[in-house]
Amino acid sequence: MTPTATYRLQLQPDFTFASAAAAVPYLAALGVSHLHLSPVLEAVPGSTHGYDVVDHGRVRAELGGEEGLRALARTARAHGLGLVVDIVPNHMAAVPRHNRAFREVLREGPSSPYARWFDIDWSAGDGRVLLPVLPGRLGAELDRLRVEGGELHHGEQRFPLRESTAHLPLGELLDAQWYRLAWWRLARTELNYRRFFTVSDLIGVRVEDPAVFEATHAKILQLVHDGVVEGLRVDHPDGLADPEGYLRRLHEAAGASCWIVVEKILTGPERLPSGWPVAGTTGYDALHRVDGLFTDPQGLRRLIGAYRDTTGVEDGLGGRWEATVRRAAYEVVTHELAAETATLVRLAERICSADVRLADLAPWALGTALRELLVRVPVYRPYRVGEEEALPEEAARAARAVFTVEEEAAAVDAVRDLALGRLGDGPDHVRFRARFAQTSSALRAKSVEDTAFYRYAPLISANEVGGDPGDPAVAPAAFHRFCGRLAEDWAATGTVLTTHDTKRSADVRARIAVLSECPERWTAFLEGIASDVPAPDPQLAWVAWQTAVGLGTPDADRLEGALLKAVREAGVRTSWTEADPAYEKAVSAFVGAGPAGAGREAVARLVAGLAPHVRANVLGAALLHLTMPGVPDVYQGSEGEFLALVDPDNRAPVTFPAVAEAGAGPDGGPAGAAPAASAPGPAGPARSAPGSAPVTGPGAGSELGAEKLALTAAALRLRRERPESFGPGAGYAPLAAEGPAADHCVAFHRSGAVVTAVTRLSMRLARRGGWNGTSLPLPPGDWVDLLGGGRRFAGGAVDLAELFGRRPVALLSRADAPAASSGSG
Repeated sequence: MTPTATYRLQLQPDFTFASAAAAVPYLAALGVSHLHLSPVLEAVPGSTHGYDVVDHGRVRAELGGEEGLRALARTARAHGLGLVVDIVPNHMAAVPRHNRAFREVLREGPSSPYARWFDIDWSAGDGRVLLPVLPGRLGAELDRLRVEGGELHHGEQRFPLRESTAHLPLGELLDAQWYRLAWWRLARTELNYRRFFTVSDLIGVRVEDPAVFEATHAKILQLVHDGVVEGLRVDHPDGLADPEGYLRRLHEAAGASCWIVVEKILTGPERLPSGWPVAGTTGYDALHRVDGLFTDPQGLRRLIGAYRDTTGVEDGLGGRWEATVRRAAYEVVTHELAAETATLVRLAERICSADVRLADLAPWALGTALRELLVRVPVYRPYRVGEEEALPEEAARAARAVFTVEEEAAAVDAVRDLALGRLGDGPDHVRFRARFAQTSSALRAKSVEDTAFYRYAPLISANEVGGDPGDPAVAPAAFHRFCGRLAEDWAATGTVLTTHDTKRSADVRARIAVLSECPERWTAFLEGIASDVPAPDPQLAWVAWQTAVGLGTPDADRLEGALLKAVREAGVRTSWTEADPAYEKAVSAFVGAGPAGAGREAVARLVAGLAPHVRANVLGAALLHLTMPGVPDVYQGSEGEFLALVDPDNRAPVTFPAVAEAGAGPDGGPAGAAPAASAPGPAGPARSAPGSAPVTGPGAGSELGAEKLALTAAALRLRRERPESFGPGAGYAPLAAEGPAADHCVAFHRSGAVVTAVTRLSMRLARRGGWNGTSLPLPPGDWVDLLGGGRRFAGGAVDLAELFGRRPVALLSRADAPAASSGSG
């Protein structure tokens, strides 16, 4: 069943299946059709996210176990809702104490029946699995190792012992195992198993093997076939050896009625492979287009100039986007991913030594060619054999230019041909092609999302997953083209604005984006505050004060946590692995003295002056998201004002209001709601959408939060009542405003029955004198404003000053269009 809208819940020991069941009446009243659950299978005890799966055959006991999940499904079904579940096919937790399959591999080695599960290179590391789990060098940790109960202990860690080795002296015992205990720092260069990005305690799973697929998917598929689960979100398909093959197998096993979306990051004009049997992506491509509408390209150019002048940061460390990305890529491929590159070099050497056409290509040349090509892959990974757009000739030409001797540059052509599948389909050729693609995606994620995004900071709202900080603004025409393609090709794709992985919630980004419309006001603010509260460095000050503006009322603990994570990810002055305690202490002190201290009032004044334009951005983005083609996913708490920073801040449990079960509103949902409880950002009572059951929820305490909640409820209920206007087969057509301020309105209609209209770049609009006679031609019919107290408009031109007289957005429903029944959709 295709959802009309989903609502993401982050499950964890503090928010279980029972907690989710308690929220069901509220979420049904809100208007979604499905709950979207984070991973539900057994994970490392205490995990707050669930992506560290240890047992695919069991539903997580800490969440309530399988009976708890089935009870949640029954409660949801009773309220007209279904369940969508996040699944993690790419990796498991490499924690032998909790992962039985991995433990057996460590005990029995490559002869274990579980050895085929994991992507281990047994030809490396003397045929032993490197376990980089010790806090210091092995020699310094010997006194902490002991054999007890047939296991090897190190603190809280437990490791299995190979049969008949428990009696050996410690040195011989260690040498006799199928694994090598090692200092955690050796993972960078010595690791011989595939991992998730650079996270060594998450080991790659070989789901391309049919037996492994069946073993790791049996439980989740049983839940699908039993009707407990109606949809699947596939985490990180880029990590798989054969994403398309996996998705075909999943589609066939789950059945055509199961809605499946993939967490695929599309770069620039890249499109989802048309052959993938999925409904679409999880929606980061939509996030980029929506955000981009509210970024002023003219003001951004001035903001970038001020950023460079103020910070003085060099080009490759945040001064210029492309230079920053390229430098970060070189750093990651030569350091964090050195082990992955070494694996590829070994494979390339083996292939070349067996092929006379490739003779005499030196290992160093192959390694150089690999690095130079990997840093130039323009997308996350290539998918198809011969996919030259993922490794274009211009990339190869630039890679060849690195070599001094022209003949040695032949290594570039060999590596490129191997990566594109031009040199054959032998086992090593296929493995090289897959590992090259897998490494490419890890490199892109680590160098762009986790490094460059934290270094390049003129407008940090643009630094979001799937975005393009070097060119973040999106023109209305480009937005409409994107939506038209979705409506035609991927009408049931997912769309998002906030997720568990976004670095800043949509409402934080909406606040910061206003600064692109007033670069002079921003720089004046920064100059005025800089002398009062000096920062450890000017770039940190720029990022910290923008973050404070995004939060509105800076909270010391949350702001400090986000900024410390930012400087560690940037890796310029400190990092996760090479910390500079003095610098980090200075960062913490600055936060307490500046944005969360003496600068709070200055931030409050600036935010108050931006408030009308923040309102336009927040409401505009929300309405576009909820009515554009695709299935909108509402992140927990974001139906109201949701001001959250990077995880773990944005993954904090949300407390939902109790909803009275007696009586029902006209949409079939509960008729009333209790006062809201807490969530990131303020909470409190909300206004209800006209003619609907009142809803009060997280983030509704501010005036803007209440307005956003009412808008969200109205749009979600409309989607539920008129699925023919939003689902597969629904039309999408832009509406072009007419007049001097036409480019400040983005509008479209869905199947001639629903019209969305929003204001963009409202500050620039105000400076030019407002709408000044600009109008919007409505399709024929009698139109009711669902956000404006039942105002009515006839078809034809409507003055935008009138349409947006009460709020900067409008959601119109054609009064004479037939409404569907108000079931779950």
